[in-house]
Amino acid sequence: MLLNTTYHNEEHEKTIAKLIGGPYSFFKSLKLRGVGSKRMIIDKTSYNLNSLLNRTSDLNYANIEIRPKGIIIYINKGLQTFNWVIPFYQLSFFKTNGASIHAQGKFIHLKDNMTLRENKKFFKKLLDFKIEYDNQYKFQF
Repeated sequence: MLLNTTYHNEEHEKTIAKLIGGPYSFFKSLKLRGVGSKRMIIDKTSYNLNSLLNRTSDLNYANIEIRPKGIIIYINKGLQTFNWVIPFYQLSFFKTNGASIHAQGKFIHLKDNMTLRENKKFFKKLLDFKIEYDNQYKFQF
């Protein structure tokens, strides 16, 4: 789900909380050693996310926040902020010449540079959360 959150909207917050849970408390985020990434440079996006990128030669940045049942990718376009809300059951993550996040028929590819390497521990934590979430719903064949 893609939301324009430039301005505060109570309905958006309720929708996000219902879909992926509320934000972690201050003490819980300290215990988890942070639930947000540093900003990363967007390399490419799918066709349906291209409208969120700057048309000029400016760099496009994204941040990721972990919630109890999913993640939020914050994308900045000039003075506007967009949130891409992804539940864990829809999330696919690939490490190919950078990092690529796929969900809901869309993808975002993050450039392989120093900012991505600084977030290595964060991505490991993100994968651990996804595995823990998926293990709740083990199916036996």
